[in-house]
Amino acid sequence: MKNILKNIILPLTVILFAVSCHDDLDQSPIDPDSFTEEDVFANAEEAKSALAKVYASLALTGQEGPAGQPDLSNIDEGFSQFTRMLFNLNELTTDNAVVAWGDAGLQDLHGMYWTASNDFTDAMYNRLAQTVSFANSFIENASNLSDAVVTEYIAEARFIRAYSYYNLIDLYGDVPLVTQIATTLPSQSTRQEVFNFIESELLDIQNSLASSGSNEYGRVDEVAAWALLSKLYLNAEVWTETSRYNEAVTYSEAVISSSYSINTTDVNGNGSAYDELFLADNDTNGAQNEFIFTANFDGLNSQTYGGSTFLVHAAIGGSMDASAYGVNGGWAGNRTTSALVNKMGSGDSRAMFYTDGQSLEISDITSFTDGYAITKFSNLTSQGVQGVDASGNFADTDLPLIRLAEIYLNYAEATLRGGGGSSTTAVSLINELRERAYGDTSGNITEADLTLDFVLDERARELYWEGQRRTDLVRYNYFTTNSYLWPFKGNSANGTSVSDFRNLFPIPSNTLLSNPNLTQNTGY
Repeated sequence: MKNILKNIILPLTVILFAVSCHDDLDQSPIDPDSFTEEDVFANAEEAKSALAKVYASLALTGQEGPAGQPDLSNIDEGFSQFTRMLFNLNELTTDNAVVAWGDAGLQDLHGMYWTASNDFTDAMYNRLAQTVSFANSFIENASNLSDAVVTEYIAEARFIRAYSYYNLIDLYGDVPLVTQIATTLPSQSTRQEVFNFIESELLDIQNSLASSGSNEYGRVDEVAAWALLSKLYLNAEVWTETSRYNEAVTYSEAVISSSYSINTTDVNGNGSAYDELFLADNDTNGAQNEFIFTANFDGLNSQTYGGSTFLVHAAIGGSMDASAYGVNGGWAGNRTTSALVNKMGSGDSRAMFYTDGQSLEISDITSFTDGYAITKFSNLTSQGVQGVDASGNFADTDLPLIRLAEIYLNYAEATLRGGGGSSTTAVSLINELRERAYGDTSGNITEADLTLDFVLDERARELYWEGQRRTDLVRYNYFTTNSYLWPFKGNSANGTSVSDFRNLFPIPSNTLLSNPNLTQNTGY
């Protein structure tokens, strides 16, 4: 799919998705109509091109590259990109990140005092709504084709729709469940109803998707369905009040037994194979064997001010040399807190921090030099070559949305929560990750070390800045409570608890005004 993005995504960003489909979750997109449905869905080859737009809805933001003709109105286009919003809502609200910038509503996120009119929570809701819209339109139009391969394309679109709904119920709780193009205002479904839909969809499409590892890079296969089921069942107790840890173990085992593997190839010879996961050639350097579902980027052909461009540039400031990360300058925004730094053991190569001129503790969030900088994401290849954009503006680095290491940790947590897995296997899986991190067995653990809190901390060490942290803290009942505090949690320097209604974000105020069928989440 990265090749598809390079070759066709710019012309295909103007393909037709009927105006009515944009009302699916009641957002305010800009209609990208240009081609006719007959042009786009004339045959299987054209339908494959249209499928690229569904994938691209999680990577790009509009019709003209980084800015111009945005898919969503009423917000800066770069701000609204999906993985950038995933960072803002699932990382910036936690112990993993702070930001120096003063854009309206942005500091509210780490301080945990956002309102129902927050631009960033609004943007994520609308972005996911539009992805559902694009998927629904593709599924309806492609269903008119009889080619056998189109069944696989439709299954992929259904996966992306299920993934979008996974994020919607994680972030917002009760949301409209819309699976067909409609002109009427949707009603609100319960979190349980949407959970059931996601589950049934993934179970239904698993046999229609490509077999493990057989699809083009960037396109999902059957393992992606199993991996998303693993994630879904791990969160079931929080989202539905019914635990499903046995199923979480079962589908984690299916993923672990598949053709995907943990990357252990240290191409750049720096002593660790972890950093290869986040370099500009991570689609070819061995990391791709660990990636189950990705958001793909190309510095020339799929430009955005979100994605890896955001993660690389925004983490550079102070005395950092931007060229050492393959870009032309830093935006001096994102850093981390001492809570994450202190979780890293000596010798753990995942501790990718820049400390020169950076203080460990934060006294002023708006000062980039307060807090260690993160060097995890880079626009250099494994050979140290800058990405394809010679200007250094836009990054090539793909972002894993689901990778095998996460599923290892899902297995361990679900096992500890009573899911029927093997603690011996869980320890072995975690040690596989830690041996990559340490370069040897010096960081290995025993079964006596395997506790739920250890797994949570290991998730922080392995997955920080990958859009997971808030979801994990909510599952552990640590996100809003005083059971776990971090710097400036609750807008307090030492951290404080906040009301538990903040385990969910608000339904956007504008959405409520335009659709009387919807009810706001408690507390907003």
